Amino acid sequence: MRTRVSTKGQIVLPGPLRRRLGIRAGDPLEASIEAGRIVLTPQKKAQYEGKIIDDPITGLPVIDFGPDAPELTSEQVREMLADFPRGRLPCLGRSICWM
Repeated sequence: MRTRVSTKGQIVLPGPLRRRLGIRAGDPLEASIEAGRIVLTPQKKAQYEGKIIDDPITGLPVIDFGPDAPELTSEQVREMLADFPRGRLPCLGRSICWM
């Protein structure tokens, strides 16, 4: 993907790259030069602590990581769920698992 440097020395990271790495406005990036290339590396973000709440619309239990947690794409969710055998999702401390 191509981007340009502005007259102020700013660049725009294309949306697909930001989403794939979970980069949001204000996130810190480390800038370095490696083998004649500019390399931007996202810095470790704070770990998000999730809590189980009841979805206000469906009433089903969901995990809430707060408003600042990165959004997951459908593909990322599919990849995570692929790690569990079909019909065997963890209950996360609940006696009933919803799928």
